Amino acid sequence: MTNNPYQGQQLRCADIHLELHGSRILNGVDFALSPRELVGILGSNGAGKSSLLKSIVGIHKPSSGQIRLGDRGLATLAPRHQAQSIAYLAQGQQAHWPQTVEKVVMLGRIPHVRHPAQDARIAGMVMEQVGITHLRQRNVQTLSGGERARTLLARALAVQAPVLLADEPLAALDPAHQLRIMQLLQEQACQGLAVAVVLHDLALAMRFCSRIVVLHEGKKIADGEPHIACSDQNLAQAFGIDVARASWGGGSFAVPWSTRESV
Repeated sequence: MTNNPYQGQQLRCADIHLELHGSRILNGVDFALSPRELVGILGSNGAGKSSLLKSIVGIHKPSSGQIRLGDRGLATLAPRHQAQSIAYLAQGQQAHWPQTVEKVVMLGRIPHVRHPAQDARIAGMVMEQVGITHLRQRNVQTLSGGERARTLLARALAVQAPVLLADEPLAALDPAHQLRIMQLLQEQACQGLAVAVVLHDLALAMRFCSRIVVLHEGKKIADGEPHIACSDQNLAQAFGIDVARASWGGGSFAVPWSTRESV
C-alpha cells in the first residue's frame, strides 16, 4: 500500500443526522471503522446504508454530527488528501466513457502524484486481484454487468487508500464472483485496510464480515459480531423476516425464510 499519513487510523462517525428534501434519512448514527476490520452494513431498502457512506465521503452534508479520520475532522482535510485516504465504490456505477478497462482502473491513481511505472504496476496488480487482467484492453462499455462491477472495484482498489467503502459491490455478480470479491475484501482487511461494505446477502455477511452494523429507518439498531448483530430479533425488526439458520465449515449463517406477514 502507498504510504499514507492516515494509514492505521480509525474512521469514526458520531451522532450523524442527515436530512434530504425535508425527510430525515439518518437519525443520530454512530459508526466506527478500524484497520483490519471488514464491516458489513445491513438494512432494508431506504434504511440509510448508502446515505451513511455518501455522508462520509462528502456527497451528502450531514445536518449535524462529526466525521473524523484519526484525530482530524474529515472535512478539514484537503480534497486530495481525502481522495487519497478514502476509496469509495458507489452503488450501481455506470461507465459512460469509451475507455479500456486498464484506463478506467488507472483513474484510481488520479489522487496521487503521477508515477507512470508505479501506477501501471498497481493497476496491473488490482486487475489480477479481481480477475479482469484478460479484459484490460476491452472497451468498458462492452462489458457485462458483472465485469463492469469488477472493473470499478479494481479502480477503487487502485487508490490504495487506507479506508475502502463499497456500496453493494456484489450486485450483478454471479455466486462464484460474489465469493471471490468477499474473499478479496476480507484479504484487504487482513492486510491492514479498514473496509466497510453494504450488503443484502445475510449469509455472505455473516460468513466474511468481522462485524456487522444493522440500520433501520435511519437508526443503528445493532453493531457487533455477526451472530449477535444478526439475531432473530434484529433481523425481524430490520427486514420483517424470519430466518433459517445453519452451520457449515465451523461457521453459522442465516438465510431469509419467510416474511413476518406469512407466519
